[in-house]
Amino acid sequence: MARRTAYDQSQAAGRLRVPITAFRWARHTGRVPAPDASSSQWSRAAVEAMDADAIRASLPYEPISAAAAADRIARALGTPVVSTFAVRRLIAYGLLTDLSANPEAVRINPDQVTAVCGIEGLARRLADEAPLGPDQAAARLGVRRVDFDYMRDLLWVRPTERREVRFGTSRAGAVMVPMFTTASVDALPGAHPEADWDQLRNIGKGRRSPLAALVKAKQLAQEAAPA
Repeated sequence: MARRTAYDQSQAAGRLRVPITAFRWARHTGRVPAPDASSSQWSRAAVEAMDADAIRASLPYEPISAAAAADRIARALGTPVVSTFAVRRLIAYGLLTDLSANPEAVRINPDQVTAVCGIEGLARRLADEAPLGPDQAAARLGVRRVDFDYMRDLLWVRPTERREVRFGTSRAGAVMVPMFTTASVDALPGAHPEADWDQLRNIGKGRRSPLAALVKAKQLAQEAAPA
């Protein structure tokens, strides 16, 4: 059997017999050097030169889930609740590090969560990152859901992630719901003064949206564009 010459994160952690979470944390803190075989792989020599004991020691505590991190942040800030959505947004901004190799099972160093709780303005930032579904976003703007859907068609706002919502206990009844940050929804009126927001907020039920013409014009422009 040919000897392996390059290792990704999971393979390197396995060879060193260290938890993948410890390996990823050591990589984050610089105890593990940058990959040398490719953008995501280490050479055999590089892996054999790594100090497995130092990698294990770099993460002395068991990593916690996104839900546990959210609870800790909420307690530190004295707020009723912090969502796991907001925790994932902190990860996206590089303020927290996901140590799991499984995107569906976030794991975070609890010491890093404690450090993040001391960031000035964190409460405001988390409020901006609070998740809104389409119906909630429309209600926040004071417009109909159909008008918000047109804003999405115009690419004025994009979902940050999609969340599975189940109806009943069967997975067959689950749907993926797009989620938007509160800040991105609040920014819409200022970012798009071309829309008559007073009119949008006062359209009667069943009336045609003034945004429909903008969507149609966009579609015609796309069809007319050279391939």
